[in-house]
Amino acid sequence: MTTRNVLLLLALMLVASPIFAQTTGAADNRLPAAYIAMGIASGLCALAQGKAVASAAEAMARNPAAQAGIRFALILGLVLIESLGLYTLVITYIAK
Repeated sequence: MTTRNVLLLLALMLVASPIFAQTTGAADNRLPAAYIAMGIASGLCALAQGKAVASAAEAMARNPAAQAGIRFALILGLVLIESLGLYTLVITYIAK
């Protein structure tokens, strides 16, 4: 890493440190099921995206003439897969 990247990372960590501050007397009302659901959704999204990219790469290798259509279907599929993770993230914040 260059010195610039290290300094940028250090500055970001210093700016983000108030996020971890906790007020005194605050009740801890987290729902563990929501966090477990987020972990499961993230893991399954990663597996699905890996499978989709592998299948698209294999399809493009077998039929180079159809690359544009395969690439469009891949990007659309990746967007829909990623939306599952984002919806679960929103539900986790709402359930908190």
